[in-house]
Amino acid sequence: MKTAVQKNVVETFQKLNEVLSSFSQEEFNIVPFKGSWTAGQTAQHIILACSGYPELFSGKTEKTIRKYDEHVKELETLFLNFNIKMESPEFLRPEKKEYNKNSLTLVLLKIESDLLKAVENYDLTLTCLDFHLPNSENFTIYEWINFALVHAQRHTNQLNSILQYLTKL
Repeated sequence: MKTAVQKNVVETFQKLNEVLSSFSQEEFNIVPFKGSWTAGQTAQHIILACSGYPELFSGKTEKTIRKYDEHVKELETLFLNFNIKMESPEFLRPEKKEYNKNSLTLVLLKIESDLLKAVENYDLTLTCLDFHLPNSENFTIYEWINFALVHAQRHTNQLNSILQYLTKL
């Protein structure tokens, strides 16, 4: 299981980094169309949603009394449905400002590293007790890592759309 998760982490962040590297610093902060985030805001949103996992995983946990991957399919179904628009919770909304592409890319590389270390060092079947998403029960470490990955995959798709729109201008 751990090898498959690590492979998914590497592939997800590789695709994310590929699309981010396609933006110039100037394009990174252009609003492509009304109601959209910039690529910089999208990258910052990914960072906000995927940060703090080492602290969460090293916090309070307990043995899981359900299937450790019970919520993975629903996360995939929700986040990988690109036909629905989702509203970000307030605490995950990126600030409207100029973002530095290289700085955010480095933070994302650190998040990838943190996730890979977590896969290696933790029992992925444990349930985390210190935080849960609004309107859901506590996730296992395995589910949290999968949340980070499907979330990043969703926004990698969004970044590709932003890039396509900007290159048509």
